[in-house]
Amino acid sequence: MSTPDIRPDRIALHKRSRTLELEYPGSEVYTLPCEYLRVYSPSAEVRGHGPGQETLQSGKLKVGITAIKPVGHYALQLVFDDGHDTGLYAWDYLYQLCTRQQEWWQDYLDRLARAGLSRDPEVQVIQFQP
Repeated sequence: MSTPDIRPDRIALHKRSRTLELEYPGSEVYTLPCEYLRVYSPSAEVRGHGPGQETLQSGKLKVGITAIKPVGHYALQLVFDDGHDTGLYAWDYLYQLCTRQQEWWQDYLDRLARAGLSRDPEVQVIQFQP
């Protein structure tokens, strides 16, 4: 599903709650946690350069966004407080992050659990095999 022309009318960064609020035409409003945006960064560091090269992000529970930079008329660059700033969030990808948030978040949590990793950077998970 490609939605290249859909772009938010308003974007608000809520630093205290670590969320990004996007309001689209027709009064659609979505609130995305910074953690979700960080673990689904479209950067090569996270997605790799092809299928199977993705790097599962962990320990991003407390990550925040420090800056939002427009990139031409097609994307945003989000600067995270963990130093990550290489992902360009095209308008269609941002909209997919909004509309598929529940599905993608659950997939992330499932992959994290299978890998024995934690969202909390201060928690180390050790799994014992039966």
